[in-house]
Amino acid sequence: MRVLAGLAAAVLALVPGAGAMAEPTAASLFSKVPVPSDQPSEPIGGYSRGCGAGMVQLPETGPTWQAMRLSRNRNWGQPSLVSYIEDLSAAATRVGWRGLYVGDMAQPRGGPSPSGHLSHQTGLDVDIWYTPPPSLDLTAKQREKLTAMIVRTDDQLSVNRNWTPSHAALLQMAASDPRVDRIFVAAAVKIAMCQTATAADTGWLQKIRPIYGHHDHFHVRLKCPPGATLCQTQTPSVSEISNGGSGCDDSLTWWVTTYLEELKHPKPPGKKQRGPRDYVMAELPKACVGVLTSP
Repeated sequence: MRVLAGLAAAVLALVPGAGAMAEPTAASLFSKVPVPSDQPSEPIGGYSRGCGAGMVQLPETGPTWQAMRLSRNRNWGQPSLVSYIEDLSAAATRVGWRGLYVGDMAQPRGGPSPSGHLSHQTGLDVDIWYTPPPSLDLTAKQREKLTAMIVRTDDQLSVNRNWTPSHAALLQMAASDPRVDRIFVAAAVKIAMCQTATAADTGWLQKIRPIYGHHDHFHVRLKCPPGATLCQTQTPSVSEISNGGSGCDDSLTWWVTTYLEELKHPKPPGKKQRGPRDYVMAELPKACVGVLTSP
């Protein structure tokens, strides 16, 4: 309670006319709160500029999952996300896995974080490791040290020998769930899935979106739950990005051609662009002040 009282005072000091000197970042404020807000569950704002009211904690260990990196205290999410993880981890047993190792979800009240993710702010994002769990009885210490399995080659052009049909089957199940908006993967993973896809796979395959990184996990993003009026849907939709197709097109090829060339020849650094770690409370939805200062 002492932490919350201090944060409430800090936030109230930012009210115009209160004489605030140096305004703290939203990330520094949200990262200090160890518990969720005592409010009805609701995602607020956008995935990269928002917060989460009434978040629910994914149990550290379940019958078919283990939450990793417990020291980060990022195994929190909206009830829909916790239910999704429980369902997907159970479904993973159908492809021969014991369950799932679950990476970062969100902080107890969401919001920007001082390190790691730029999104994961509303409690609708989760990282799932590509590592098929050899066991589901890891200690807290083991969960800090274990590294996730990498499934693409160093040149980023293709998947490596760690990639198996069970990985593809798991991703198909993950994307086929109607709660899912999109899933971010390394471009090599999307290419591998496109090589075995059929015309009938368009509906779920367009949700698999290539992006830099994500070589050792896939990032699931859920849709705004029904009735969540303060939640901002991501645009453009995956259907619009894919022109109604599967996304196995020139936009995918760009990630392993032009984009990789641009990485080899970076442009001179320009003026630093402000991002989620720089946001102050005034740049988040107004309701996030209530989330941060709630008991």
